[in-house]
Amino acid sequence: MLNYEVNHPDEEAMREAAARWDAVAKPLRSLGRLEDLVTRIAGIQRTADVRVAPRCALVFCADHGVVEEGVSQSGQEVTSLVARSIAAGTANVNLMAGAVRADVFAVDMGMARDIDCPGLIRRRIAPGTRNMTRGPAMTREEAGRAVQAGIDLVGEMRARGYRLIATGEMGIGNTTASTALCCALLGARPEAVTGRGAGLSDEGLSRKKQAVRRALEVNGPDAKDPLGTLAKVGGFEIAAMAGAFLGGMAFGVPVVMDGVISAVAALLAARLCPAARGYMLPSHMSRERAAALVMNELAAEPVIHADMALGEGTGAVALLPMLDMALRVYAGPHTFEELGMEAYVPQEEAT
Repeated sequence: MLNYEVNHPDEEAMREAAARWDAVAKPLRSLGRLEDLVTRIAGIQRTADVRVAPRCALVFCADHGVVEEGVSQSGQEVTSLVARSIAAGTANVNLMAGAVRADVFAVDMGMARDIDCPGLIRRRIAPGTRNMTRGPAMTREEAGRAVQAGIDLVGEMRARGYRLIATGEMGIGNTTASTALCCALLGARPEAVTGRGAGLSDEGLSRKKQAVRRALEVNGPDAKDPLGTLAKVGGFEIAAMAGAFLGGMAFGVPVVMDGVISAVAALLAARLCPAARGYMLPSHMSRERAAALVMNELAAEPVIHADMALGEGTGAVALLPMLDMALRVYAGPHTFEELGMEAYVPQEEAT
């Protein structure tokens, strides 16, 4: 049984934030989705005095037994190598996060190699999942523990003062698991949504599609049982990210989606608890084939369309400076009242 509190964003705070946007001296809704995101954050934080600093990125790391099927161009050793660099502060996501004053934490949810390095948060469930083409990737109990770890970690970050959390992941083979989850939860065909991940050849892509198809056939996941579906064809880092979105709801913290793997985790969280959708912020539209399908199901409209597919939380971190700029306008002095001019009103009201 997962342990979390179900909450809903504060509608009064959102109305106040929307009114504050309307008072800014500019055409109405002219900052588009950035206005929507700030208004949503007001509801999440339960105040129109929106703050998104301090903030951090949680990068969940784990390995996947399905790599035995030749679905990736690199081996499982890469997961721990990148995790070590994230913990050390030298990975791609650290470099980007440093530019926007965000802290980054690497979280071991179940890597094949048990590494011990400074800065690594250990929430290890097992040394990677099992090969899902031959049976369940994990037990239901393991899936529940991994989701709960993500929930609890958001609570810990909130207690440390972080006001916004970006999600990220690292795990060789995890686009295969996320594709299988997408197919299971949305009824999609593997041929339609399986992408090349980190750059598979045509032959590798064919193996990947076959692996997803076999995993679905062998395990028969039921979309009406999201936790069971996660156990059958998911991954520990995907489970923890789903938990992070649930934790955002439980602890009143906006949680930013990264790319397609993070978005699938968000979809899983929404299936576990629909109220969690109100605490998810989309960042960018991944170029992975399943991304648009998942975003559409979540009714999420990403702000950034830059053909990104790096992972590690880099896309989520890329949203942060845009939020910072929007908040400078939102909280700034450039209002209709300050300028002594009549406020704009919607055209249909004016006529």
